[in-house]
Amino acid sequence: MRITHFKSVFFGLAILQSSWIVAGSNWLVKEYGHYTLMYTNADQPNLANYNKLVTNGINAVERFFNSPFRKKFAIIIHPGRHSLDSTWQTDWKMPEFKSECWMVASGIAGKLDMISPVLWEKEACEHNYSDTTNTQQLISHELVHVYHGQSNKSPDFSNVEGIDWFVEGLATFASGQCDSKRIAMVKATVNAGNVPKSLDNFWIGKLKYGLSGSMVMFIENKYGKPRLTELLPLTKKSEMLSSLQITEPGLLKEWEKYILSL
Repeated sequence: MRITHFKSVFFGLAILQSSWIVAGSNWLVKEYGHYTLMYTNADQPNLANYNKLVTNGINAVERFFNSPFRKKFAIIIHPGRHSLDSTWQTDWKMPEFKSECWMVASGIAGKLDMISPVLWEKEACEHNYSDTTNTQQLISHELVHVYHGQSNKSPDFSNVEGIDWFVEGLATFASGQCDSKRIAMVKATVNAGNVPKSLDNFWIGKLKYGLSGSMVMFIENKYGKPRLTELLPLTKKSEMLSSLQITEPGLLKEWEKYILSL
């Protein structure tokens, strides 16, 4: 998850630290090579495991793109949903916002916010910290958003148009979440003739991760990783189609053929 459907503010680390201290949270800070970790005392016992998950994710993202993150970023481990919601309310300028139960994290160029993973089973639905594969993939997913945001003209994705499918599909594919189960569901949907007729509708509904992730997988298969990387700075669907030198109907048609060939 990342900020796409909401207006947001891209904070520097110093501003972030200041705003949280004023809000009354007792944040601790620990420096790592790629990132600055902010957490509360309750998560002190979990730091080694969290650092391993983040390091694995960073390494996976850099291997995928064959390039390092452009700059250091912050990772904020929230002690509960209230803390995460308070941050999102400020970032998105939506004081009444309440997150849905599946929302546990978001990533943009300068930071990754997430509820402490050990609390996911209690504080969230659809997520369980003990499911090590899914936990790693979710954190890697958000780190893809951080990497993408550091290359995008809109670092927090607040000024993108018609590319939700690409932003989320890239994170799904690059993190390993576009697995055989998801592809099988997408293939069944294509066979049934129930796929969206527009890219705008790929990031909608229960199959949104599979649809969006498989489209990015197809783009990489057809055009190669270098071309996929060239899409990272773009903010509009029209720019992406122009870069790929294809029409939207043409892209959808070729994607369907690709999915059926799997």
